[in-house]
Amino acid sequence: MKVELEADKCVASGQCVLAAMDVFDQDDDGIAILLEEQVGEDRLDDVREAVAVCPAAAIRLVDQ
Repeated sequence: MKVELEADKCVASGQCVLAAMDVFDQDDDGIAILLEEQVGEDRLDDVREAVAVCPAAAIRLVDQ
């Protein structure tokens, strides 16, 4: 699955990092950074959680 992040929508809540710290990080301003664009089954549940808890709806999963 491919992870897409619209950083311009990010409100710097950090929920994505808490849910999937291997996939997301934050810059100095707290804006989300995507560390991995392609995720395997081992990280899929964490990324789904990040999508669900993002208050800005800035993250989505795309099935390829």
